[in-house]
Amino acid sequence: MKPYVICHMVASLDGRILHSRWRPETRDGGTLFERLHERLAGDAWLIGRVTGEEFAKGSTYPARSEQVYPREPWLPRRQAPAFGIVLDLHGRIAWGRADIGGDPIVVVLGSQVSDAHLEGLRRDGVSYFFGGEGALDLAAVLQFLYEQLGIRRLLIEGGGHVNGAFLRAGLIDEISLALCPAVDGAQGAPSVFDSAAQDAEQRAPLTRMQLTSSEVLEGGAVWLRYRLENGTRS
Repeated sequence: MKPYVICHMVASLDGRILHSRWRPETRDGGTLFERLHERLAGDAWLIGRVTGEEFAKGSTYPARSEQVYPREPWLPRRQAPAFGIVLDLHGRIAWGRADIGGDPIVVVLGSQVSDAHLEGLRRDGVSYFFGGEGALDLAAVLQFLYEQLGIRRLLIEGGGHVNGAFLRAGLIDEISLALCPAVDGAQGAPSVFDSAAQDAEQRAPLTRMQLTSSEVLEGGAVWLRYRLENGTRS
C-alpha cells in the first residue's frame, strides 16, 4: 500500500519553477504555492535534498562518532498533523531544527551514511529511516510512510529531479499545477519535471491523464488538476 500521491507545483507558462527568474517579476508565486498547498490538505509533503537545504539551520555535524547506530528507523514522533519528508540519500543536510513550520522533519537516508550523521540527526530530534543504498527505492519509501507513519495523502513538491523520479517510477496519482502569467525563457532553468543525464531516455509509464478541475485564480494564474493512470514501467 502507498499514499495517494499529488505532485504540487507552481510554474511559469514555460514550466519553470525558479520564481526569481520569472518576467514580469512577481512575488506571488510562493504565496500562491502555500495557499494551494493548504487547500490540498496533505498528511505530509516531500522534497529533495537541494530544496531541503534551504530550510536547514545547522552548518555541519560532527566528523565522527563514538557510537555505532543500527541501520533501523528512528522515529521519535510518529503522530503529527503533517510531516515534512526530505530525501537525503548521502546524508548531507545538517538540520539544526526538528521541524519546518511545525511539521516534524523525517529524513530518508541511504544505509551508507555515517554514524556521525545519524548522531547529529538524533541530537536535533530529526526522525529518519533508510530507503536504499546506491539509490532510493521510492516505492518502498512510500510503503514505509503509509505503514509506519499513517500517511494517506502525500504532496510531492520538488524540485524537478525529485518530481521526475516519482513520475518515471509510476508513483504519482495526480498533478496539481498552477500556471502563473510569467515566463522564464532561458535555457537550463529548473522545471516542473526533470532528470539526471542517465535517466533522460527513461519514459514515465503514463497511459492516461484526465483533467479533473481547472480554476482561474486572482492575478491571472490557472490551477489545473489532472488524475494520472500509470501502466507497467518499461
